[in-house]
Amino acid sequence: MDNLRKILVWIPQLLDGSRVTIFLTVAAVSAGLVLSLFLALGKMSKKRILNRICSAYIFFFRGTPLLMQLYFIYYALPMVSPIFIIRTGDQFFDRFIPAWIAFGLNSAAYCAEIIRAAIQSIDKGQFEASRALGMSYAQTMRLVIIPQSIRRLIPPVGNEFIMVLKDASLVSMIALVDITKATRNIESSTRSALVYIPAMILYLIITAVFSFVFHKLEKRYSLYE
Repeated sequence: MDNLRKILVWIPQLLDGSRVTIFLTVAAVSAGLVLSLFLALGKMSKKRILNRICSAYIFFFRGTPLLMQLYFIYYALPMVSPIFIIRTGDQFFDRFIPAWIAFGLNSAAYCAEIIRAAIQSIDKGQFEASRALGMSYAQTMRLVIIPQSIRRLIPPVGNEFIMVLKDASLVSMIALVDITKATRNIESSTRSALVYIPAMILYLIITAVFSFVFHKLEKRYSLYE
């Protein structure tokens, strides 16, 4: 019973941390999806310079550790130039914004490959039919190809979302209080490792909820295929 009472006392702090974890994940993946569409189209472009720039971006962010990217944006960039120093007057956002940028840029690289694969999986006859109707490349992508790609995007994007959700624990390294940082704070103050039990359960609950949401979205859009 004593252990149960301890866990109940810890729950509010862990829930506060979970809000940061969820907020960061949603914000980072949303920004990443927007940027990834341009990266995917750029990588597929026949313009050599654009293709190489987008390919290099994707290679860099997929080929280096996310933690290293976070450290670089949070610690190294402000040393390169004062213009990269983020001061909002709020300590939380001073840490959250660099984390959001790092996670968003990283997610964009992975989502770009997901979008590129989804677009290239569409039958080439769709492109030819659109061209025969006099549609431009941009119109074809916006009105024909991308809408058909959505159904195929949902499962891998859902997996990317779950991965970012779990990787969000890295922000504890810059003292942003997510679930992991809240767990460590509780452990250091109480000297009890039992806090890891509710923390892991909380991660599982959040993961299960979002997995359910993506599964429902997948089923909904499958009606149109």
